[in-house]
Amino acid sequence: MADEADAQGLLTLGVEEEYLLVDATEPRAVDRVEEVFDHLGDDIRDSVQHEFVRSQIETASPPQLELRDLFESMTRLRAGLAAATERAGARLVAVGASPAAGEHSRIVDKPRYHRMRERFGDLSPGGGLNGMHVHVSVPDPETGVQVLNHLRPWLPIFQAATANSPFFDGRDTGYASWRSMLWERWPTVGPTPYLESHEQYETMISDLVASGAMLDEGMLYWYARLSANYPTVEIRMGDVCPTPDDAMLLAALARALVATLLREVEYGRPAPNVPHPLLMAAHWRAAHDGLEGLNIDMATREPRPAWKLMRQLFDYVRPELERHGDLEMTTVLMGRLRAHGTGAARQRALLAQRGSIEDVVDWLAATTRGER
Repeated sequence: MADEADAQGLLTLGVEEEYLLVDATEPRAVDRVEEVFDHLGDDIRDSVQHEFVRSQIETASPPQLELRDLFESMTRLRAGLAAATERAGARLVAVGASPAAGEHSRIVDKPRYHRMRERFGDLSPGGGLNGMHVHVSVPDPETGVQVLNHLRPWLPIFQAATANSPFFDGRDTGYASWRSMLWERWPTVGPTPYLESHEQYETMISDLVASGAMLDEGMLYWYARLSANYPTVEIRMGDVCPTPDDAMLLAALARALVATLLREVEYGRPAPNVPHPLLMAAHWRAAHDGLEGLNIDMATREPRPAWKLMRQLFDYVRPELERHGDLEMTTVLMGRLRAHGTGAARQRALLAQRGSIEDVVDWLAATTRGER
């Protein structure tokens, strides 16, 4: 696939999704991950992984060139994992944080996770925090670092578009992505710093490990980073999306954006060195408002409707969407997201209509299975 991508001048794409396991009848998170693994089919077993706590589970789609192939892979993984979860007496839910009150989940019995708990304490409350990570291929680490610099101003609007955790512990938090606020408690979470070179990137990793702020490179939780395992840029600040449609839209936009920014690097255009406090403010606004409110236009440094910034992103990457064959599908998916709103907006609308967190979790479970 890498050879085929190089021959066509295209980029490969992969997605990781983390999910919550909830009780079969109640909305609370449950520690059933080992039971789910016992019921996994052989066709998806190699694409499913443990996460930090026992009420979480993760899938990783194989890299793809065609967006429709990625969509088929992700829907197959969701359906197979949802079926295994139901056989284990639970439900699979694509949501950023546990909406309902419940006991804290136990960590998965792995030495690394025990070391993390010993070093950092209880930084992952409730049933755990569930995100979506998009991997886009880059030609080499040095170029990848330059792409990271160019990505920085665009990532708040990605975060806004994935907002899918307005409820936590049985209440409305006032945020579209409460997961984002909880996640920021980890010491290495935040916008990627402006980096001069891959050498500086590696030095910073070494310094952070030496400081004790992370155990290893896997704990570099910047909103975009170079993957430690694959030749990719990994965009990783978003909530897991409620539907494959939402995930496909963000994945396609991420690939088109990275492809567009590779051109910027190739032409020698410097990345805008947006001040870190302004990026922090934009990411806070994304977590608070989602797409239904405001965010910061990094060019003018003024608040603008988040949907206008989303459209600006779409227009900016449109040539690469077309070149990768994704323009028709992403146009349709943009229309659906505009009509229905983010996962957070849909959850709040359902709560207003039906009045209970139980109904919200029922809807999330059905949506995750692909029924709605």
